[in-house]
Amino acid sequence: MSTAGAPPAWAACDPYTAALRSGRGPLFLRHADGRLLPLEVERWCADADAVDRAALARCEGTVLDVGCGPGRLVAELAAQGRTVLGVDVSEAAVTRTITVGGQALRRSVFGSLPAEGRWGTVLLMDGNVGIGGDPGALLRRMAQLLRPGGLLIAETDPEDVDEHAEVRVVRHDREAAGDPFPWARIGTPALLGIADRAGWRTAAQWTAGGRRFVALRTPGPRSTSSSAEPPKSTAVISSQRPR
Repeated sequence: MSTAGAPPAWAACDPYTAALRSGRGPLFLRHADGRLLPLEVERWCADADAVDRAALARCEGTVLDVGCGPGRLVAELAAQGRTVLGVDVSEAAVTRTITVGGQALRRSVFGSLPAEGRWGTVLLMDGNVGIGGDPGALLRRMAQLLRPGGLLIAETDPEDVDEHAEVRVVRHDREAAGDPFPWARIGTPALLGIADRAGWRTAAQWTAGGRRFVALRTPGPRSTSSSAEPPKSTAVISSQRPR
């Protein structure tokens, strides 16, 4: 992803837009060496599942979903009465998020965003910890978005990898679609190492449904919640939605 505020060139690539509009794959990230990483379009375009809901139950305060895709998590939180905003560089993703009942903006996470420094929780789900190809730089940006002691919930790679590459969005191995862009695959141990060196505090880590997650707290004063363990009931947030 570009570090500028404007969406990168790949954001309008036809395979990704078509997949989100139809809700179906196949869709892949293709590495320069030809390897294909499957993208779970059907799951992303469905309603939030039990694994998603368990992760969302850990959210605190207002929630920013970075790389919200077609919006299942934004819609789920909105239906619970939470104050939540999705951001994504894809116009099709933003449109679908709004259609399913969420609020979203077409923005790069590295551009200007509403309520910077005041979000209670930021989400990096579905591999979005790889945005920009530099997890360290992304964590620094997350710290700018969160309030002191705020919570980052990130979904890491199921494998213990730390891989940085340029990729393209494609439907099959013979297709060239859009410009290459930087991406990263990072497992829990590698992400925790980066976070620890940057002063983040590990609040929780867990595995569910074959997916792996970590919850991190920004450097700074602790929040009123002592851990990122899911509450017994989901609080309704009554503060105004970010504009």
